[in-house]
Parts: sequence; C-alpha cells; structure tokens
Amino acid sequence: MTIVVTGATGTIGRRVVDLLVQAGRPVRALTRNAAAADLPAGVEIAEGDLTRPETVRTALEGATALHLLSASGADHIPLETGPEIVDLATAAGVRRVTVLGTGRQGPVEKAVAASDVEWTQLAPVDFMANTLGWAESIRTEGVVREPFGGRRTASADEADVAAVVAALLVRGGHAGQCYRVTGPEALTPADKVRIIAAAAGRPVEFVELTSDEARALWSAEGWPAEGVEFMLDMWATVPAEVGVVTDAVERVTGRQPRTFAQWAAEHAAAFRPA
Repeated sequence: MTIVVTGATGTIGRRVVDLLVQAGRPVRALTRNAAAADLPAGVEIAEGDLTRPETVRTALEGATALHLLSASGADHIPLETGPEIVDLATAAGVRRVTVLGTGRQGPVEKAVAASDVEWTQLAPVDFMANTLGWAESIRTEGVVREPFGGRRTASADEADVAAVVAALLVRGGHAGQCYRVTGPEALTPADKVRIIAAAAGRPVEFVELTSDEARALWSAEGWPAEGVEFMLDMWATVPAEVGVVTDAVERVTGRQPRTFAQWAAEHAAAFRPA
C-alpha cells in the first residue's frame, strides 16, 4: 500500500509525508534532489523530475496511491507532462490520486479526470504561510506595505491542506470531486496584519499603496517589470470567490479548519525582531 508523494520537500508535500508516516503508511517521497531531502526515518526517497516522466517510472512501481502536483517549479507553470505521468501511474497500479492545483483544468487535471483512477482535485485559495513574505518588513520596520488593501481572501492553513490530502490518500471517499480549500474566514491584508501584531505582541502598521507606489517599491526591490505588472493585475482583479469560505476541510477531515489567529500564534517568532 505504498503512497507516492510528489513535491515531498515542499510546503504541503513535507507535511503530507509527516502525516502519512504518523498514520503508519509506507511512503515514497519523490524529489528532484534526493541528497538534499530532509525527511523522516523510514521514508523511501526517490529522485525524479515531473517534467521528465521517464525519471519517475521507478518511483511509481508498486504504488497504490499518488499525490500529484499540477505544476512544477517556482514559476507555477502547468505541468505539460500530465498525460504521460498519469499513464505511468495507472500502468504501475496506482488506483487513487490527489491533485494539488489552482482550480484550472490544466494537463494534469484533464489527464487524471480522463483516467480510471479514483481522483480528487484540490485548489487552495491561498496559503496563510504566504504572509511570511511580510516578516522582514515587520521585524525591521513594524510595517506592511501593499496595494489593494480591501481584497478579501479565505486563506487556508497549509497544515489543513496537508491533512485533507493525507486523509484522501488513506481513506478516499471523495472520488471525482474538485474542492476549493479555504480557512474559516475571509480576511483583508489589514485584518491579517492586526492579527499578526496581536500574536507577536508588538504594533504593526498596514500602509495601503497606490498602484504607482507599489510599482515603484517592487521595482526598487529588484522585481522584473513583467512580474510587477502581473501582480498588480492579479490583485486588481481578484475574483469574488477567493473570499468565499468552503467546508472542504471539515467535509474531508471531520474537523473545522484552523483560523489565521491560530496560525499567527504558532509563527509569531518569525515576526519579532531577532
């Protein structure tokens, strides 16, 4: 009953590995760099690259379940090799697959949906851990500067997303479903800053930037021009559904999702001066 976890050293994948080990399940962790992997004792480590399907063939041998990413790398470009990977997985005997994606039907999602495996697709709206990007400015200046401060997102705790993945891999029961995974509340950036300040026990100011001010700040920080414009456009056109809370975590795990206040309390040290 070996379970293969791709992206096993990433934000979600590593947590999935830990949960499966705790549940006593045989785990095979797929990573691009096996030598650098820091994983629990007893986890089988396999080296492979999802953009090169031939390198993951061995990792899939004897597996019955698979956690699969819909994109590979920091650029989050959809994985074009989805059909080849799914073919290899089914040929190896994999019968249950979870896909972590964005909600868009890319090559991986389409290939899994067209296969005979039991699949569930998961699309977290946003990770609470993304606010760690504010940590340096909070530690050094006690301030967060961002545009479009009125946008609301129902961010999910990465630990909850991993719990959903692990539960599906072990128990199944949600075949053919596409779940948007959220936390229990929709918050603005200013709301999150206020909660972080309370957890860290220090004042933190939220400063809402105009588009021009954000453009100047990010350019000064070394962002490429296309990256600046991409982010401005994305935040200016945030769809309303990213602020809609879902019951995906409770539906799959049987418990309520964790709040941002809980997450902030656990990560408070990251926002305090050294």
